[in-house]
Amino acid sequence: MSAQTSHHESDALPTETVDIVVIGGGVAGLNGALMLARSRRSVVVIDSGTPRNAPAAAMHGFIVLDGTSPPEILKRGREQVRQYGGRIVFGEVAAAEPTAPSADGDLRFTVTLADGRTLTARRLLVATGLRDMLPEVPGLAEHWGHSVVHCPYCHGFEVRDEPIGILATGPLSVHHAWLFRQLTDDLTYFTRGTDLDADTRARFAARGIRVIETDVREVVDDTDGALAGVRLADDTFVERRVLAVTTRMEARAEGLDGLKLPMEDLPDNMGRRFASAMAGTTEIPGVWAAGNATDLAAQVGAAAAAGALAASHINAMLATADTDSALAAAQKATG
Repeated sequence: MSAQTSHHESDALPTETVDIVVIGGGVAGLNGALMLARSRRSVVVIDSGTPRNAPAAAMHGFIVLDGTSPPEILKRGREQVRQYGGRIVFGEVAAAEPTAPSADGDLRFTVTLADGRTLTARRLLVATGLRDMLPEVPGLAEHWGHSVVHCPYCHGFEVRDEPIGILATGPLSVHHAWLFRQLTDDLTYFTRGTDLDADTRARFAARGIRVIETDVREVVDDTDGALAGVRLADDTFVERRVLAVTTRMEARAEGLDGLKLPMEDLPDNMGRRFASAMAGTTEIPGVWAAGNATDLAAQVGAAAAAGALAASHINAMLATADTDSALAAAQKATG
């Protein structure tokens, strides 16, 4: 579901300060919002309407919901958040930053949307997800999420027994090869200039994995537009029906500079994420992170669980702040 069509079902933006703004409307953000709304917290989810798994036909590897389409999961998730009083607002976050604390000293954040609307919150949950950076191979991006895949657990069973090619991007691609070899006997590893040591080559040979050193020039389609294979730099054509690639994954950080959230690069060029600790806490007081924005490898189930854990921690911290405020007010009244 696109951001444009989703605006018709967007909830109104509240004018009062809310307990929590969740930035990101994927499963981590929605599950966090569900937990918070069920705890009778006022919560608003800002959803850009551009989920990472939009190209995929179905989500796999999560019990009960296995095989459900991503748009259906998000649609049902929004409905459930709304059932408990949570609000879903479709839009892009242009800015988010801490502002002056409330009269009782509690934290405050201002979130500004691209259309100029603003809202104020006591706490923030960043669940923006990530962006997959594909290798720059002509024709590759057009098949992303269908015949070009990255996760053997998300898509692997659906491409079993197909002729699969691994487009190497670095050391992680070797691990990728072992996982996809479990799914097919016809696996080709395109090194694309990356190194393979003698031990790895021997292991590939033992598993019947073909190695091609010649660089890949382009992805080739058949007459129906389906992926047919790759053309090498020497003009050789290698038939493949599926290509697997380890992407560089980068947390979506647009509009969040004002929060000054620490980020960190992961080894082997895996990607860049928001740094977080227990229950999604960050170094910035009042800001939590959950899902793929901080755990690049999390699948749907893990991202949803992380959203719930962060939400329970946020609610506990708010309960303490509420109690501190009530005590201060009572002492002032009797003093």
